Amino acid sequence: MVEALDILAIAAHPDDVELAAGGTLALCVRQGLRVGALDLTRGELGTRGTPELRAKETAAATAVLGLSVRENLGLPDGNITAAGLGGVIEVLRKWRPRIIMTHPAVCRHPDHRATHTLVRDACYFAGLKKMNPGADVVPWRPKHLLYFAEVKHFEPTFILDVTSTWAQRMQALRCYGSQVHDPDYKKASEEPETYISNAGFSEWIEARARTYGHLIGCTYGEAFQYDGTLGTANLDKFLNMEAPFQ
Repeated sequence: MVEALDILAIAAHPDDVELAAGGTLALCVRQGLRVGALDLTRGELGTRGTPELRAKETAAATAVLGLSVRENLGLPDGNITAAGLGGVIEVLRKWRPRIIMTHPAVCRHPDHRATHTLVRDACYFAGLKKMNPGADVVPWRPKHLLYFAEVKHFEPTFILDVTSTWAQRMQALRCYGSQVHDPDYKKASEEPETYISNAGFSEWIEARARTYGHLIGCTYGEAFQYDGTLGTANLDKFLNMEAPFQ
């Protein structure tokens, strides 16, 4: 049996986890956790780049973040459906992550909304012994399910201080030169500019992180919603951030 992961980030396309939670993944790796990512599609419908180029960009970004595992399920871009449920369940049972993070329910991209539903359902069904049974199947259900912030209105359950890994996070994101703002790629390509490839979107990424960081008294923050109710037996450790009183 393979060594289990502490955290598995699941997203629709290569670059989605870097856009939303790259600082968090890098921070958790730095803290000694085993962290992985699962991209559901190869992003073949993207306006810019090719699946082959995006795979190379993903490999570079994965190395920057220091992830232990990165897989691609190969589902059809633009058509993420319940047909992919078995594949996600298989990955969950293989890596047995304690924590899952994925897209929120309210997203701009239809694939992101579909991924939210698919992952939430898979986290439940992966724990049922009679779901996709087999001789070597061991049921597994993650303990925690988190949703990361995107471009729609988002009310965080908690915000993580990623100031220490912000530069690393942005380095990983810049590996996706075909997707995010990259003057050199733009000069060499005749592909049109997209929603996320313009300079203004990159500036917004930093502005969002500074806004979330300000709320908890740090420079850069990444926000999450928790699926369920958080609990603690140690109030002091639970409230260990010295956030400004508001």
